[in-house]
Amino acid sequence: MRKNIVITVVIGVFVLTFGLSISAAEITWKEIGRDNLDLKTVLVNPEAPGVILIGSKKGIFKSQDWGDSWRSVLSIRGQNKEINLLLYGPRDKNSIYAASTDGLYYSYNQGESWMRIFRGKNYLQNNCGTLAVLPESIYLGTKQGLFVSSDKGRSWRKETGEIGNSQILSITYNTKEENYIYVACIGGVFRTQDAGKSWKKVFLAYTAEDGGQKEGDEEDADEEAKNSIIRYINCDQNNSNYLYLATGRGVYQSRDKGQTWDLMPSSGLLGREVKFLLISRQSIIYAVTKSGIFEYSNGHWQELSLGLAAEDVSFLALDKDSNLYAACDKGLFKTDKVNFSENLGDNPVVIYYKDEPKINEIQQAAIKYAEVEPEKIKEWRKKAKMKAVLPRLTVGIDSSEADNYEIYTSATTRYVYEGPDDKSSGWDITLSWELGDLIWSEAQTSIDVRSRLMVQLRDDILDEVTKIYFERLRVKIELDNLSIEDRKKRLERELKLQELTASLDALTGGYFSQQLKNKS
Repeated sequence: MRKNIVITVVIGVFVLTFGLSISAAEITWKEIGRDNLDLKTVLVNPEAPGVILIGSKKGIFKSQDWGDSWRSVLSIRGQNKEINLLLYGPRDKNSIYAASTDGLYYSYNQGESWMRIFRGKNYLQNNCGTLAVLPESIYLGTKQGLFVSSDKGRSWRKETGEIGNSQILSITYNTKEENYIYVACIGGVFRTQDAGKSWKKVFLAYTAEDGGQKEGDEEDADEEAKNSIIRYINCDQNNSNYLYLATGRGVYQSRDKGQTWDLMPSSGLLGREVKFLLISRQSIIYAVTKSGIFEYSNGHWQELSLGLAAEDVSFLALDKDSNLYAACDKGLFKTDKVNFSENLGDNPVVIYYKDEPKINEIQQAAIKYAEVEPEKIKEWRKKAKMKAVLPRLTVGIDSSEADNYEIYTSATTRYVYEGPDDKSSGWDITLSWELGDLIWSEAQTSIDVRSRLMVQLRDDILDEVTKIYFERLRVKIELDNLSIEDRKKRLERELKLQELTASLDALTGGYFSQQLKNKS
C-alpha cells in the first residue's frame, strides 16, 4: 500500500553571515511510493511522462503512473547487494543501464527484462558505482578501477595507471564534446580529451596516504574513500567549459574544463560535505548534503528540503517540467516547485515561528559563549601596539659591605688594627621604550596564529549551530503535520526536538531555552 504524505512549508533564501534573511516561497513534497525501501537512485523518463524507475537494495522497481503503483522488474539477492545507478542510453530511451554491486545490467526494452553485461574478477571489480554511456563507448567505474567497452558491453578493457586501480566515484561528460570525459576517483579528477586514449589529472584529492588506491579488501577501499575529499562530479550541459565537483570541503567550480578550480561560496549550505550534485537544463545547481537539499542562486545556497520526511538523500533527478525527485532512505519524494530563483521578491520578509528566536541571535550567543568574538583579536592587536607606548620600568637596588684592616710590621713587632667596616648602598630606576613595536612586534605573529585558529573554531561553531537550528525547525514542522493518532512517531519527533534543543543550549550556555521562555 502506497502512502501519500503532503507537507506544505514556508521557506526561503538563507543568507548566513552574521544575520539571516528569508524570502518566502511555498514548496510541496509528496511521497510517491516504496516506503522505507532505502533508495539509492531514481531515473525519470523525459519522453514518457509518468515512467519512473528506482534502484534500491532489493533491486529495480518501475512505475508507469507517476508513482501511484510500482512493480519489481529486477531483483538482486544476497548480502550487500544494491543498485547504485540507473542510466538511459545516449540516443535510445528504450535502453537502460543499471550499475550495481553485482555488476552492470542492461535492458533493451525500458526495463522489462535485464541481462548482465559486466562482471568483475573479484568483489571490488564487480562493485559498479557509476558509469557514462556514450554513443561509441561505455565507461564503467568500479571499486577497483575504470573499465571501458567499445562494443556495447560485449568486451571490456581495464585502464592502466592510477585510474585503473583507484576506486571510481563519478563519471561525467558534455554531450556537445564527447571526447572530453571526466572521471572522479578517490585520488583526484582525471580528464581525457581524446576519448580515453590518454588521461591527465586535473584535480588532486588530499588523502591520508599517497592518494592512490591499493589492492585490498572492501574495508580498505571504503576507508580510503572516506579519506578522500572527492564525492561527485557533474558538468553543465549548456556550457562545456563548466564543471562542478562535490567534496568534503564544499563545491568546487571550474570554468575551463578542469584546468583551474575555485571553491564556491558556502553561505547557506549548512554543512561543508557535499555528496551529490545535479545541474538542470537551465544551469541551476542542486546539492545534497547530510543536512538536506540545496539550490544555488545569487551567490548563496537555499534549502529546499524543509518538510521532507526523510533524513538521508542519495540521489536527485528532474523531469521535463522541472519537478525534483529525491531518492531517500524513506522512499521516493517529489516536489512540484523547486526553482526558488524565480520567486524572490524585492523586499524579502523574515519568517519565523512566532515562538522561535532568530538564527542570528543564536549564532551570536554561541560565539559569545565560546569566547570567539572577532573583537577579541582586534583588542589583542590594539593592546600589542599600545605595549610600545608604555615604557619598560626597571628598578635596581645595590648594597656593599667591606671589612677594614690595617697591618703594621717591623723587625721585632707585628700587629693588626681593625677599623670600622666600609658600607655603601644605592638604587636606580630605568625607563626604556621599544618604539619599533609601533610598526611590528613579535606578539603579532602569535596573534596571527591564534586568529586563524579562532576563525576556524568560530566557523565550526556557526556551522554546528546553524545545522542544529534548522534541523530543529524541520522536526517542529514535521510535528505540526503529524496526526494525533500517530502517537509513536509523534513521541519520536518530540524526543528529537528535545535533543536538538538541549544541543543548542549546550552551545549557547542555555540562551536558546531562555529565549523560548521569553517569547512564550
